[in-house]
Amino acid sequence: MKALTVLAADEFKAPGLELFDLPPIIPGVTWFTKPVLLALLSSLVVVIFCWSAFANPKLVPRGVQNVGEIGYMFVRDQIARPFLGKDSDRWMGLLLSFFFLVWIWNLIGVVPFLQFPVASHIAFPIVLALSVYILKIYLGMKHQGAVGYFKNMMFPPGLPKPIYLLLAPIEFLSNMIVAPFTHAVRLFANMFAGHIILAFFSAVGFWFLFERLTPLGAPVGVIGVVMTIAMTGFEMFIQFLQAFLFALLAAMYIGGSLHAEH
Repeated sequence: MKALTVLAADEFKAPGLELFDLPPIIPGVTWFTKPVLLALLSSLVVVIFCWSAFANPKLVPRGVQNVGEIGYMFVRDQIARPFLGKDSDRWMGLLLSFFFLVWIWNLIGVVPFLQFPVASHIAFPIVLALSVYILKIYLGMKHQGAVGYFKNMMFPPGLPKPIYLLLAPIEFLSNMIVAPFTHAVRLFANMFAGHIILAFFSAVGFWFLFERLTPLGAPVGVIGVVMTIAMTGFEMFIQFLQAFLFALLAAMYIGGSLHAEH
């Protein structure tokens, strides 16, 4: 029995949900955990970056302003203008903040010592998605009227009336329930899965090369290290892509509320 216990203790254990069960930083303050601290630091980074880049712009951009303008033009041309058109400039502050905040949230997952993507905790994507959802409904009712907003959403013109019996509830569920849900879950699920995958391959490399180095286990450990490096590069691409998609969907929802024809 003792031998079996020792053998079980020596077995490799893949990381799981315990990666996301983090203790409070300050004893007794249960809500103040590592993800909350990283979220606050990310917000501070975005504020400082945007202030440094845009508070006192120069005619010839340099340094932080140059980086900020590249990010601004990317968000404006690839996210805002396709959905907001002439209203793009009005909403650039919000969309630029969404893009940079979510991107930094995600990038923290591959920063040494920090190594935790904030968006892998569902509460944070939900807060951002709900803010877009509330804004979307408010703008829709303001610009189209309460009745007109739901009418344009559920009864698009030009279709045979019997079609509306099926289309109206589908459009209502899609716009009012499915859209905000997927807006949050898409970001959360990608960051959650990515963190698990990186932790798994890192654990494999560390275990078979350092904890239990054997002639048979060493190649497995090398594969774990190589996969960790490869998946880190891939994860950084996904982190950028998810920030882009989150801001893109926010622009699409805002544009749809401002202009019913969208």
